[in-house]
Amino acid sequence: MDISIISDRNNPLLQRREIKFTVSFDAATPSIKDVKMKLVAVLNANKQVLVVDTLDQIFGKLEAEGYAKIYNDEKAMATIETKSVLEKNKIEEEAEAEVAEE
Repeated sequence: MDISIISDRNNPLLQRREIKFTVSFDAATPSIKDVKMKLVAVLNANKQVLVVDTLDQIFGKLEAEGYAKIYNDEKAMATIETKSVLEKNKIEEEAEAEVAEE
């Protein structure tokens, strides 16, 4: 899975960075959680304040376009984002601990 950043702009009014990107993949469309973890690595961001808002597959290609937001703090994120977006971006710490042990 390869991620290329299309645009990266700062939005001081909403206390966040807004990133548009494309994801290239070989098999099935990756999950939002997989894309989020890859973005955390690519952008060197905190996973607690990064939210992948949309991930739309391009018809007929093994690519998807996405939109992510990196907030300055968790308070700003909780104030602005909807519960459904926060739920789909939630990463369980227990699952990560199991992967790290293996």
